[in-house]
Amino acid sequence: MKTGRIVKLISGVYQVDVEGVRFDTKPRGLFRKKKFSPIVGDIVDFEVQNQQEGYIHHVHDRENELKRPPVSNIDELVIVMSAVEPQFSTQLLDRFLVIAHSYHLEPRILITKRDLASSDEIEYIEDMLKIYEDIGYSTQFIGKKDDKIKIVEKWRKGLIVLSGQSGVGKTTFLNHYQPELNLETNDISKSLNRGKHTTRHVELYERSHGFIADTPGFSALDFDHIEKDDLKNYFVDIKESGQSCKFRNCNHIKEPKCNVKNQVEEGNIAQFRYDHYLQLFNEISNRKVRY
Repeated sequence: MKTGRIVKLISGVYQVDVEGVRFDTKPRGLFRKKKFSPIVGDIVDFEVQNQQEGYIHHVHDRENELKRPPVSNIDELVIVMSAVEPQFSTQLLDRFLVIAHSYHLEPRILITKRDLASSDEIEYIEDMLKIYEDIGYSTQFIGKKDDKIKIVEKWRKGLIVLSGQSGVGKTTFLNHYQPELNLETNDISKSLNRGKHTTRHVELYERSHGFIADTPGFSALDFDHIEKDDLKNYFVDIKESGQSCKFRNCNHIKEPKCNVKNQVEEGNIAQFRYDHYLQLFNEISNRKVRY
């Protein structure tokens, strides 16, 4: 019996890494009976059938799990946005941050394509990033010539996952970090302001202190697992200020003596962040029940 990490899943075959050696494995039938499927990132015990094949017998408990795309045991989630093509959006960034916090992941913000942005766009993005840094997020704003190896090596040890919408440069970033990967990339659709999905599955690539994962880009974000009363916990600044509200279950909308609304009025919470909270709260409140 060997123990390793699932680094790739294609057509029902789980590729497991054991100290640099890859095995193609399949899960035992007991997983189907339990309606449980291993995912990329899982630590598994498997029985070796021959030199390169085996059967998974046991999946170790997951420290955390991202549902879409499915990947587990993440040490740091890097939310990748681009300055332009597609255009930088604080609303989209906040939605990614909410998803990350809802799965108890620690997000880092990476903005790409600085070299393609105008001076006004660069100034605007830097001003926005200062707000996120004041909240407590680690941020980086990079261009084509920045040293990707130095950037990645400053990140946490373990499994790093790159996540973001299509076309922001996740795969290009990986190609610059490890040129030998030669991963496929695509141009941006000017009319849709987004890229095409060139990454079709989650795959982990080795780095000096663990793994880094490219993931399929998002065209839409799913908030079905989030209840409206929990949303305030996923906006870090709102959660902190909300502890001083008069009512413990305050949702910071129409409630009296709400410290969050006071902090927004005083400029201690960015108005755009509060607006994004309200928009998402209303979306979740008005969603239709699925049966």
